[in-house]
Amino acid sequence: MSLHPALQPYADAWSQSVEAISELVTPLAEGEWNRRTPCPGWSVRDLVSHVIGMDCEALGDPRPIHSLPRDLFHVATEHQRYTEMQVDVRRHHTAPEMTSELEYTVIRRNRQLRNDSRDPGTKVRGPLGRDITLEEAMRYRAFDIWVHEQDLRAALGRPGDLDSPGAHVARDCLLEALPGVVAEKAGAPRSSAIVFDVHGPVEFLRTIRVDAQGRGTLESAPALGPAATLTLDWETYVRLACGRVTRNAVADRVKTEGDAELTDAILRNFTVTQ
Repeated sequence: MSLHPALQPYADAWSQSVEAISELVTPLAEGEWNRRTPCPGWSVRDLVSHVIGMDCEALGDPRPIHSLPRDLFHVATEHQRYTEMQVDVRRHHTAPEMTSELEYTVIRRNRQLRNDSRDPGTKVRGPLGRDITLEEAMRYRAFDIWVHEQDLRAALGRPGDLDSPGAHVARDCLLEALPGVVAEKAGAPRSSAIVFDVHGPVEFLRTIRVDAQGRGTLESAPALGPAATLTLDWETYVRLACGRVTRNAVADRVKTEGDAELTDAILRNFTVTQ
């Protein structure tokens, strides 16, 4: 038995990121686990707890029976409550407990992936208990863990892996959401085109074309005379799209041309993660 070829890139991306996370946190002193990360309300310990918890769920482990405190300012939605459960239950774990559980979870997950012969279309349990395909679950897992690797690197002052396998999965996931940002959230004019020029470790030039019905589509061909153009580096793109920074905080790293109201609306609605 072996993993389906369509799923292997996601397994490889997950493996590279989780190993990087392990290398980042294993040498940390107890106090360093309390460092703040770019995720609201989460410390390094909390973020690693999330990584462990989500992979435990992928393994089919039962969710913890735990009551969340009522004073968690960063928990407002049902999705956030669902995610926070795996985090809060580990909030008082020591550094050795965290690294041991992370190592054990990674070993179990690697074993599961090596022996998984399921079809990519197999239905599995996703966030909030909804059914999604195995391919969707593994793709999202690779994306999620790479983003959190970047969160840890930001918290610890250890930049890197901006062009790793997980970065390319993240690029595809974020680009998939871009038509909705431009056409629906930002309300781009019908029959218009908006260009995104991203440079850095991961480079791409993409056009969102809005048709006469107001639907947005992603194209790789450049547009002539676009309504607006946004030029920014890959790291800034990720941080904006994942809600790690506000547009004002990175204004000096984003160059805009064309319709100023439209570019402002796009940047105001750029976050696509929950």
